Amino acid sequence: MVATCLHLAGFVCSFVGWIGVVVATATNDWVVTCGYTITTCRKMDELGSKGLWADCVMATGLYHCKPLVDILILPGYVQACRALMIAASVLGLPAIFLLITVLPCIRMGHEPGAAKYRRSQLGGILIILLAMCGVVATIWFPVCAHRETTIMSFGYSLYTGWIGSSLCLFGGCVIVCCSGDAQTFGENRFYYGSGSSSPTHAKSAHV
Repeated sequence: MVATCLHLAGFVCSFVGWIGVVVATATNDWVVTCGYTITTCRKMDELGSKGLWADCVMATGLYHCKPLVDILILPGYVQACRALMIAASVLGLPAIFLLITVLPCIRMGHEPGAAKYRRSQLGGILIILLAMCGVVATIWFPVCAHRETTIMSFGYSLYTGWIGSSLCLFGGCVIVCCSGDAQTFGENRFYYGSGSSSPTHAKSAHV
């Protein structure tokens, strides 16, 4: 029972974390840039935000973004972080699918517990790889962006990426390390008696 609860907790953390990584990938508020105080930058329309896909200017009543479409002139770190975050988002699809198929409430015929255990381990490893891609990208981007311009603060997209990557790393480690072993994984907690008892009578097994 403890292993099942830990597996469910790992799945929930992984799923929520993956959603956070996808949101961070799709949004552009990674770092807020300004060479002066925030009030001065707003008056001079120089308060900006920088992300993977666009550079934006934030002024009173105005939010204008310039898409970063010319790949040939983009800094290398932007392209690398894009690739890492896209890889993280894509890895989440098969990982979440595998983890859904091994949930205690899912039954796929008379599949042995060892087969579900292998799928669970593969899904957990993919989640950990997802998390590592997100961690590298969300740390690399602000460090390199600070060398180009003055960073005033981190944006919500970066915080979302950090939280999402951390949840995925935690959830993946729980799934890989704390979900029991191949012999007992997915084992039924109740079995049905035979003989003189009613066919529908269930006896409780070990928990």
